Amino acid sequence: MPKKSIVSTRKNEIKKDETLIKDSADPIEAALESVETKENKKIRFPKLHKFNEKRERNTEKYKKFNTFLMIIFPVFICCMAEITQSKSLSSCLNFFTGRPTVFVFGILLTALVFVFLLSILKKGWVAMLVHSFIFTALSTTELFKYGTNGNHLILSDMKLVKSVKSLTSFAYIKITPRLIICYLIVIAFLLIAMYFNPKIKASPLKRVTASCACVLPVTAMIVLPSFYKPVYRTFKLDTTDATNTFKLNEKFENNHFLAFLIQTATESYSNRLVVPEDYSEEYIQEIMDIPVDTNEDFNGGKKPNVIVVMSESYADFRAFDQLDIDKKYYKYFDRAISEGQGGIAITPTYASWTVRSEFELLFGLPVRGLNTPNMPQRELADREQPALAQYYKSWGYETIYVHPFQSGFYSRAKIYGHFGFEKMIYHDDYSHTTDFTVPVEHFGTYVDDSTVFDQIIYEIKNSDKPIYLHTTTMQNHQPYNQGDDPDDEFGNYLTWIEHTNQGLKKFLDELKEIDEPTLVFFVGDHFPSLRGETSVYNQLGLTGENCSPLYQQKYFFWSNYNADFSYIPKNETSFFYIPYIILNIIDAPRDAFIEKMNNYMNELPVYSSEYNSEIPKNDELDILTIDRVVMEEFSPSPIPEEELSTHN
Repeated sequence: MPKKSIVSTRKNEIKKDETLIKDSADPIEAALESVETKENKKIRFPKLHKFNEKRERNTEKYKKFNTFLMIIFPVFICCMAEITQSKSLSSCLNFFTGRPTVFVFGILLTALVFVFLLSILKKGWVAMLVHSFIFTALSTTELFKYGTNGNHLILSDMKLVKSVKSLTSFAYIKITPRLIICYLIVIAFLLIAMYFNPKIKASPLKRVTASCACVLPVTAMIVLPSFYKPVYRTFKLDTTDATNTFKLNEKFENNHFLAFLIQTATESYSNRLVVPEDYSEEYIQEIMDIPVDTNEDFNGGKKPNVIVVMSESYADFRAFDQLDIDKKYYKYFDRAISEGQGGIAITPTYASWTVRSEFELLFGLPVRGLNTPNMPQRELADREQPALAQYYKSWGYETIYVHPFQSGFYSRAKIYGHFGFEKMIYHDDYSHTTDFTVPVEHFGTYVDDSTVFDQIIYEIKNSDKPIYLHTTTMQNHQPYNQGDDPDDEFGNYLTWIEHTNQGLKKFLDELKEIDEPTLVFFVGDHFPSLRGETSVYNQLGLTGENCSPLYQQKYFFWSNYNADFSYIPKNETSFFYIPYIILNIIDAPRDAFIEKMNNYMNELPVYSSEYNSEIPKNDELDILTIDRVVMEEFSPSPIPEEELSTHN
């Protein structure tokens, strides 16, 4: 019977039963309509149809060549990923020849990924397209990341993918001829694969089996020590415990791109936060069972304003004598020290991950207690948190957080809302929104530090209460390509430091004229991110063994009243102790937790594996950190009992 007669007859039957038309689809008609659609496509796109027919013939006609394409692809894309991220072709060739076992490991890992994609997608060229996109995107990101801040890409960096718009403002993105050639080679391979159209013919059961056979070893390579240790040992991967950024970079030189990604993923998983077996309310109470020197009068009842300025990327490069830095850049920083008192704090990070330093200053807890994650705020329980702002709020202070950047970056607005800040002030250049109540000026890419200082003065003058204000500035964040010489990154950086100093002078001079006792603490969060192989850090010959000066941050305390600076340590102290130094200076009330942290400050002044990997873990300090921000908060809390009971 002709097709048209079948369709006509079937349509008449369907019209007799309207319910059938509404509630069910006719598979016969759907199939015929599909055939008609294909026929229409033949008519409308004859050349495309002929090309696809030829591709279908190529699948069988060039079966051996297609098999060759699928076998050679993992080797090809592994090589292209390594070449794309490589700073030079010679360094990549040295890797291929000098670390052959690691290279073979990368090829085998790539093959597992490809077989997995092929099992799911069936069509070889589609699997190659997806695979190429993933590897090319990752290797390009690695190239730009290292070229921007001298740090290599790890898989946990992907947590910032939602903030990619912000990250592009930090990065030096330069599309070079070599990079374009790499892309063109990959595209050419994909076009060849699409033309010859390799496919696999396998039952669903075999495809599922193959995909599982690929997933299982990759998963085991991350989570099972009994599996990955002998594998890494067989292929001679560098598994050195990278306790600082320079050691991590040295590991990259040994493992290169793909092996580095998977090995650091293994390391991240093994370092995941695990609640200690002995964690309990009884154990926390045992730690907290100490005498407390309670004080309620704030040095005679006078509560000074407390201003904590964590200045983005502010660092004193005079620590390196060979650089011969002119003192003019730090003139007013030095003057503030002479008028107050200075010291050296040990920062938990270098070149990036500002939120590590911010966490320690906001909570008075070590990030090492959480296994030094890149983003400690992601580890916190979703509840009110006992940050220092909660203490100040309980003492009658107005609590304010100021950050002249996007509120969504690092999820600050969402997460920091639990920290006890009554007011949070952000500025978003992208959406043209701001919470600032003073005129906003920029210096370089970001908001001028002087704007932040003006906002602090405004808050002091317009509050009926003493204020506790923490600000994390942005002015001195990279990129440092704006200045008299765009290529003089370090020179531009020092110019910006000098500009911060000028704003700092004006700020402190204004505070001298305000008849309110005010204590200022000023410190940089970390040394700046500078470009990879051309940075001043490479000129200094810094390695994982001699980079400790980069974790030493000079700070100062300054006041417009007769503050007691005798509590400031003479020696180095970790960032997370700074809040307790402040509390001692202003003579604030203490509870058992504050008293315990003061004791730790005397017994263990530096607790940072980044600065010194030989400092042993302190189980008490770690379990207190976990208790306060991750678990039940059995230790004394500044949060009111009615709020605390809602999350315990």
